[in-house]
Amino acid sequence: MKTHWKLFTTLILFLFLQIQCAATLHKTGISLERFRSDLETKSILVDGLEWKYTEKKGKTETILAIHGFGGDKDHWTRFSRHLSEDFHVIAPDLPGFGESDKPEGLHYTQEAQADRLSQFTESLGLKEFHIIGNSMGGGIAGIFAAKYPKKVKSLILFDNAGIKSPTPSEMQTIELSGKPSPLLVTSPEDFDRLLSFTFVKPPYLPGFLKTYFANKSFANREWNASILKQIRKEGYVLEKKLTEIQAPTLAIWGKEDKVIHYTVMDVLKQKLKPHLETVLLENIGHAPMIEDPKLSAKLVQDWILNLDRSKK
Repeated sequence: MKTHWKLFTTLILFLFLQIQCAATLHKTGISLERFRSDLETKSILVDGLEWKYTEKKGKTETILAIHGFGGDKDHWTRFSRHLSEDFHVIAPDLPGFGESDKPEGLHYTQEAQADRLSQFTESLGLKEFHIIGNSMGGGIAGIFAAKYPKKVKSLILFDNAGIKSPTPSEMQTIELSGKPSPLLVTSPEDFDRLLSFTFVKPPYLPGFLKTYFANKSFANREWNASILKQIRKEGYVLEKKLTEIQAPTLAIWGKEDKVIHYTVMDVLKQKLKPHLETVLLENIGHAPMIEDPKLSAKLVQDWILNLDRSKK
């Protein structure tokens, strides 16, 4: 009996140490990535909510970078690494995501997040900046540009949500058939399927990191499903506000995006009044700034620098 008890205790201790080791390795790996990108991790209390964010110091232009659904501030970490020292980057975890507060009963729609983001920028003392967003974050960035035009020097969209695509995406087809959203993992083992659905060439993840993110995605499934339900009920809110956007806009899309079809750019061309440039990237999926951070950073940097030259 004592032998069985010792074996059981040893197993529990081993599993505990494995979990602790994985968590420590994850934090170390993320910290190293941020360090290589000259990013500091900071926090601020805004209207009773704690926001976590990363910041890279820069000399001239400020970029506010907004992550997508189920994502966090580190979706912009490698992207930030490829920007010159002229660029000041701030990438927050939106409330409900990442390390920021996640109170229940709060509205997590794109419009509600855009309003919170305005409070966040005021708390940081940001006056004018370029705002960039991917997927849900692109929808939020676009709504922000429409509602707070004096703050936005330019709007940069990566595969943004909030607009109905003329051609349905693979995800829309799946959801319309009544099946669960491909963005929600059904088990830790389902994480590979999510990566393949989102990327053409998924970014390399060491085994311990993939395991960590897989378990985290599955643990957050119900929470993320509740937020996704709010966003779906909200509808295509950005599309209704496109005529209110005053900032020059750059739209970048992965041609192989299965989540949101690139024909959203056709709607942008029809309804946006300001200057618009579009870039369609071959062999790239839903998050170009993760799949090809160097190219994505170059496109954004060139866009901002060309805007500055055109004003002189």
